[in-house]
Amino acid sequence: MMDLDHLHTFLAVAESRSFSLAAERLHLTQPAVSKRVAALEDTLGQRLFDRIGRRVNLTEAGRVLLPQARHILAGLDEARRSLDNLSGQVAGPLWLATSHHVGLHRLPPVLKAFTRTYPAVDLDIRFMESEEACHAVAHGDVDLAVVTLPEAQHPQLRTRTVWEDPLLPVAARDHPLTSEGACCLSDHDAVLPPPGTFTREIIDTALRTHGIVPRRIVETTYLETIRMLVSIGMGWSLLPETLLDDSLRVLPVTGLRPARHLGTVVHRERTHSNAARTMLELLALS
Repeated sequence: MMDLDHLHTFLAVAESRSFSLAAERLHLTQPAVSKRVAALEDTLGQRLFDRIGRRVNLTEAGRVLLPQARHILAGLDEARRSLDNLSGQVAGPLWLATSHHVGLHRLPPVLKAFTRTYPAVDLDIRFMESEEACHAVAHGDVDLAVVTLPEAQHPQLRTRTVWEDPLLPVAARDHPLTSEGACCLSDHDAVLPPPGTFTREIIDTALRTHGIVPRRIVETTYLETIRMLVSIGMGWSLLPETLLDDSLRVLPVTGLRPARHLGTVVHRERTHSNAARTMLELLALS
């Protein structure tokens, strides 16, 4: 008989392709994760992972088990939420994914109000990139995400904008751009998020519209890191107003004000627990 904890652990390893990352996700030690996977392999009589060096790959048996494991665990979660909802209480687990920027600069007042009002909810916050968070919602790993929303709609996801987040062209106060009347961004280096991120897609679209091609692009993930690099003169960037401080100056580039949409992401077919529904209602009032 399969142990549900073993199945959860298999899924975590399969999706992260790493025993150590799975251990972090499950708040377990790596030996505990290995023990659970070994126990599941013994139960099934099949090897589920090939471990070659530091790489972890699913075997054929593992690839067969993966969709079935997702289906079994999703069904059990759905049953639990439906039964819990009958009580009407706002309690139990709530898995919420958020990006570092949204989690640091937008969510704190909402989280403070929620945790004080509903102390019986076991809130598990997972910080990850917006793209990864949307993937987690689509696969049922979290109840909801609060992140930068994708420009293109995903067939399994429902999004709702909570905050508009304009991006402003900025440079260090002593950067040459701050004294150039024409403010030609194409003549200088830029510091931007990496390709493939939702924010970079928004920025690239805006730059193409204005015919701006940076001389060179320095890429890094976190907006807080970008702000630091811009503040020391590494290049210009487009940053949200929440990150502007005395070290930066907004550049007078007419019309260059692309906006991100920050908000909630849920699965279209997932039954919301009372806790998730209440969190979504609270965010809608933000």
